[in-house]
Amino acid sequence: QVQLVESGGGLVQAGDSLRLSCVASGRTLSSVGMGWFRQAPGKEREFVAAISWSGDTTSYAISVKGRFTISRISRDNTKYTVYLQMNSLKPEDTAVYYCAILARVSPPVYDYWGQGTQVTVSS
Repeated sequence: QVQLVESGGGLVQAGDSLRLSCVASGRTLSSVGMGWFRQAPGKEREFVAAISWSGDTTSYAISVKGRFTISRISRDNTKYTVYLQMNSLKPEDTAVYYCAILARVSPPVYDYWGQGTQVTVSS
């Protein structure tokens, strides 16, 4: 079992910044890394960014590349905090953001999900 606790959402204005956090604990050794997804009202959940536990590999959706940065810190290589720094926020970034554990890479499989945190960007 892996436990995920998210925090950091809120209401901001366009152009502002926000940092989301997700703390992963439990049986993380069997996984590869973590990803962030988001789901806006009436839309499907979409990939935002991902990072390996080593921190060496990251990937981003085209829509957030250059504005969002994913990073992580580890404690004893079993407990991780993954951050999603979001800069230059736009109203279209409004969504519920979820962190998820990346269990496999090819193809990517996410098997544990956080509860979600709301991000609202006003124009």
